Order: sequence, then C-alpha cells, then structure tokens
Amino acid sequence: MMLWTRLRLVLRDRNPSPSQASLGPLPLPSGEVWKPVQNTSPEGRGRGPSAGWEGEGLRALRIGCFAALILLAPAAHASPPKIPIRVVVVTTFELGKDTGDVPGEFQNWVTRLPLDQTLPFPEGNRALRYNANKHVLGIVTGSGSVNAASSIMALGLDPRFDLTHAYWIIAGIAGIDPAHGSVGSAAWASYVVDRDLTHEIDAREIPPGWSTGLIPLGRSKPFEAPVPGPGIYSPNVYSLNPGLTEWAYRLTETVKLDDTADLKGIRAHYHQAEAILPPHVIKGDEVSAMNWWVGTIMTKTAEDWMAYWTGGKGVMTTTAMEDSGVLNSLRMLAKTGRVNDHRVMVLRTASNYSAPGDNDTAAGLIAAESSDDTATHLSAFIPSLEAAYRVGSVVVDELSGHWERYRDHAPGATQ
Repeated sequence: MMLWTRLRLVLRDRNPSPSQASLGPLPLPSGEVWKPVQNTSPEGRGRGPSAGWEGEGLRALRIGCFAALILLAPAAHASPPKIPIRVVVVTTFELGKDTGDVPGEFQNWVTRLPLDQTLPFPEGNRALRYNANKHVLGIVTGSGSVNAASSIMALGLDPRFDLTHAYWIIAGIAGIDPAHGSVGSAAWASYVVDRDLTHEIDAREIPPGWSTGLIPLGRSKPFEAPVPGPGIYSPNVYSLNPGLTEWAYRLTETVKLDDTADLKGIRAHYHQAEAILPPHVIKGDEVSAMNWWVGTIMTKTAEDWMAYWTGGKGVMTTTAMEDSGVLNSLRMLAKTGRVNDHRVMVLRTASNYSAPGDNDTAAGLIAAESSDDTATHLSAFIPSLEAAYRVGSVVVDELSGHWERYRDHAPGATQ
C-alpha cells in the first residue's frame, strides 16, 4: 500500500494542481527529503511548472516503483496451487448418471467411497469426481483404447492437479478365460498385451496349419520368432510393476466376493476347474483390444498371443478394450515427470466368459449377452461391478489413508 501511495504522489508531483503546490517536501524511504527544484535551463522553459523537476531522489523513486510494478505483476495473476492427488480411480464407462440409476463402472465409487465433489472436465468423456479428504480422483475414460488414451492424456496435462506421486488403479469389468477364472472374480494383472497392432487374414483364407489369421506386424506368419523388438508399432506389451501388483493382490486376496444363485447357474455350463470355482481374487493377465471378440478359438489365440509377447511369463486371464490406451498415455506422461508409471495397477473383474459353455457356441454366447448398451445383459454384470469396488477400494483406502507411508515409497515396488 505504501508503494502505491508513493507512486501516486510522484505522478501528482509531475503535474501538480495549484492546491497541491503547498504539500511541501516529500520524505523518501532512505530518510532523505526530496524538494522540487524549478528547472531554469533553456530546455525546461515553457513546459509548465513541473517540466524540469528533477533530482537523484526522484529518479531513484521512479526506478524503484517501476521495478516493483514489474515484480508484483506476476503475483496478481499467479495460478492457484495444484490439487495433490494420492490415487486416481480409472473406470471406463457409466450408463447414465453418476448416481441413482442403472450403474456402470463408476457409480459404486461415486456413492460409496464416496467421490462427492464434481469437477468439470470438458476435454474428457464426462465430469471428474473427487474426494477432498482422501485426495482421491475418479475418471470415466469412455470405452475403447482411443477414448481411454485421450482421456488419460487430457487428465495428465490438466494444470489443476499434481499427479507426480499419484497411484493409478484401473478398476473395470472384463471377459474371463474359463481356463483361468470364473465370473464374478477379480484379477490383478502383471502384463497387458495389445492385440490391435497386427496383420490379420480372414480365417477362411489362412493357410493349412495356421491356428489364426493374426500375425505380428513385421512378421509373415503367426507367432513367428523372434518376437519383434521396439519399433514404429510399439509398444505391444506393458509390464506392470511386479512388486506393486503382488502387494495389491496380497492385500486383497481374502476379500470375500458374493456367490449368487445366478453365478452358480452360469458356472454350471462349464467344466474347467477354474471356471466352476466361486468368485475370488486371483492374479491373471490381460489381452487388450478394441474389438470385442468371443469364442473358443479366439480365446486360445489370445492365450498364445499373451505367451508370445511375454516370453511365456504372462497368463491370459481377462479381456478388455481400454488398458493399452491408458497405459500408453501414462507411459508418455511419465517422460515429462507429470506421473509415475511405476505406480499403476490393473484390476479387471469378470462380467462374462470369453468362450461359450459346453453346449453353446460363440454366436449363441453373443446372442445371449448382447444389449443396446453392450453391458447390462452380460451374465455377471452386477457381481463384477461389486467385485471391482469391493476389491479396489481396499487398495485405495490403504494408500490414501496412510499417505505418509506411501507418498515417497511405493509398497513392494521399484520407484
């Protein structure tokens, strides 16, 4: 305030009115007194009473005020502090509203965690939701890897949020391989393999002896060795932080998941040992593709695709459509330091089998589970939504509730 008063006085004294002429000397911050001096030089004549007023004190005051204005100007337009995020919950679709109607993947998180604040997100699929006490942010990416990649990139570049220490948990529903799991179960992934980056020949035209028409880009036949290295079509496989994945699994492996009469009825059509077990928490990897494929042959191809790209380390368990897009955006954002892509967990819960039961066909499976919204007729839709929240929220609450422990050191993980 004193600075502005001094500046106003300087401007007034440069063009004083008659009533201001009697104000007398102006004290300076240094303690010296500045007195106006009439300039009688030829250059000063004829320019009014203030035309030649000078002095070292006045020049210093002018310079000081000008410098202060320059320094203070940015402060007037300073951005608000970023919101520090501890955990981002990533879901892929919601059918209607965030609350009060037929649920999608987001609704349980909104109503039960809860994510009680709504934050605008016009560059994304829908508004974000936030819990300020837990510092947990929720996003709906939209279905498919294209929507998912775009939404996560937009969030990562959003200047409102500090995501540098955030953990990311993808909590969505999926198809499950009956050889490796049962409907209603929840699977933590160590690997996500992209199935979209391929050559493809129609199955009716493949040569004898080929098991599939899918061919790795850069190769001329299915599963041809060696596995293509990094190149213009990369990445094909995402390896998640194994320590963090194991920690999440150990933390949640005893979470009880509901077993309903409907789930028992679905399992009764299958003979595989894993397919007939009640819902439980498992470890299993994911094949990610934009097309929603089903069938015994395609499931076998996905198993082989996982083994090919992971050198036999991964076990294809779930099928989903978004996670290669999410993970690739996080990988790219990590290059800028905006996120830590070693803090990502993938949890997929089984809403349906990827292959038909013993007396069914692939076409019959699609007919039984198809709907306009592509979700609500899935055989284990509601149990899978419940499993995603029930298992995922244990991890979210542990991380957000013990932030002093996990902010700088990821549990069981390489930083």
